[in-house]
Amino acid sequence: MSDDLSGKSIGYLSKLLRNNKISSVELVDYFFDRIERFDNKIHSFLSTDKNFAIKQAKESDNKIKNGDQSPLNGIPYMLKDNICTNNFPTTAGSKILNDFYSNYDATVVKKLNIEGAVLLGKGNLDEFAMGSSTENSSFGPTKNPWDYDYVPGGSSGGPAAAVSAGFAAFSLGSDTGGSIRQPASLCGVTGLKPSYGVVSRYGLIAFGSSLDQIGPFTNNVEDSALILNAIKGRDENDSTSKDYDKDLILDQIEDFKNLKIGIPKEYFPETLDKEIKNKITDVINLLIEHGAEVEEVSLPHTEYALGVYYILAPSEASSNLARYDGVKYGFSDNQVSSMWERIENSRSKGFGIEVKRRIMLGTYALSSGYYDEYYGKAEQVRQLIKQELNDVFKKVDCLITPTSPTTAFKLGERTKDPMAMYTSDIMTIPANIAGIPGISIPCGKVNGLPVGVQLMGSYLSEKKLLSIANHIQKITDWHLERPGLD
Repeated sequence: MSDDLSGKSIGYLSKLLRNNKISSVELVDYFFDRIERFDNKIHSFLSTDKNFAIKQAKESDNKIKNGDQSPLNGIPYMLKDNICTNNFPTTAGSKILNDFYSNYDATVVKKLNIEGAVLLGKGNLDEFAMGSSTENSSFGPTKNPWDYDYVPGGSSGGPAAAVSAGFAAFSLGSDTGGSIRQPASLCGVTGLKPSYGVVSRYGLIAFGSSLDQIGPFTNNVEDSALILNAIKGRDENDSTSKDYDKDLILDQIEDFKNLKIGIPKEYFPETLDKEIKNKITDVINLLIEHGAEVEEVSLPHTEYALGVYYILAPSEASSNLARYDGVKYGFSDNQVSSMWERIENSRSKGFGIEVKRRIMLGTYALSSGYYDEYYGKAEQVRQLIKQELNDVFKKVDCLITPTSPTTAFKLGERTKDPMAMYTSDIMTIPANIAGIPGISIPCGKVNGLPVGVQLMGSYLSEKKLLSIANHIQKITDWHLERPGLD
C-alpha cells in the first residue's frame, strides 16, 4: 500500500472505505506498519492491540457492506491514556496506575464505538495530565515528529504526535489548561477544546474537574467537526454535560465580510517571539484581505490567569487524587507495618515529582486559614476573567492569538524550571478558566518547527468558530505540511 494515506483527512479515508477502494482492516494494517516503523523513536503510544483493532475493523467493514454511512465507520484512532477503556490499560501516565484496567468504557469511547471508529491504542501523556511537554510521563517522554530532539508539547503529547506522524487518522486528548491546543501547535496539527460541558467527562480521569474537557486532534478542521458531532451531548453520568444538539455541519463561508475579529493586546507582549508574532500577523492580514474587520481589544485580567489556574487546578487535583492510596487499585507498597504507612509509601513512590508538587500546592491552598486567601480569591478573579471575555464577545465574533508563546523547546530544557514550563500555557489557560471553546490550527513554521494560531469564541459558539477556522484552511495550505519521518 502506498504511503500517501498519511495525513489524509477522515473524509478522504471514509470515501475510500465506502467506495470499496480500501477496507478498514487494510487501514489498520497500514497504520500499524507506520507505528512499528517509527514509533520506537517517537514513543507516542503507551499500549496497542492489533488483534482488538482488526476485530473492530472487521465489524466496521461488515457495517459498510450493509450500507452504514457513518463518516467515522472503519476510521482508526488513538485515545489519550487518561480516558478509561475496557480493553486497554488506563495508566494516566503514572506508576500508581501501572497495569490498571478499567471495567468500563468512557462515554466518548462508547459513542465512537457506535460510530464504528477503530481504536488502535492509548497515547502517552504527562502524568495525570500535569505538564506541558509529556516529559512527566512515568513511562518516558514522547518526542516531536518534526525533530526528535524537541518536545511535542503536553499534556496530550502522545495523541498530538500520533496524528502529526500519521499513526492514526485522529486522536482524542483532554485539555485542562491548554493540553490539546498547545501540543497541536507544537506538532503542526489541528486541536480543538470544546466549551465546558459540550463533551461528557465520564470516564476521563479527573485532574481539575471544573476545567477538564475532552477534544480531538485531527488533520483539519472539517475532521474536528466530524469528531465533535459524534462525541458531543448530554450524558446522565456527567451532571456538567450539556444537551448540545446543534448540527455541526459547517457553514460554507465565501469570505470574511461581516466578520469582526478581536486582537487582544495582552496576548502580544513585548516578550513574544518576533517570528511567532509575524506568523500570527500573516493570518490576521489574510483575514483582512478577505473582508474581515479587525479590532484591537483589551483583556486586562489576562495577566492573572496563570496565577488563578495554578491555584484552582492544583486544589481540584489534590482532592481528585486523594483516591489513589494503594488500597483499592493501582500501585501498592505492601512492605509496611501499618495501613497508614502503606498509604503514605504508595503515594510517595507511585506519584512523580510534578504530581506531588501540585498536590502540595492544592492542599495548601485549601487548608484551614488559607482557603479564603487563596482558593476563594482565585475563584473571584476567575469570574472577572470570565465576565471580561463575555463582554468582549458582545463586540467581536472571535479572538485570534498565538497558541503558544514559543515553538517546541528541546527535551530537558525546562524540566528544572517549573515556572518556565508553566508559562507554555499562558495563551491557552483563559479559555479553560472561562469554559469557552478554543481551537489551534497550523500557520506555518519557524526554524523548521510548527507554529499554531488560536481562535477563541463565546460559550457554545463551536459552529461559528469551526466554520471560521475551516475557511482559513480552505484558502491556505499550512495544515497540509507533515514531518518526514526517518
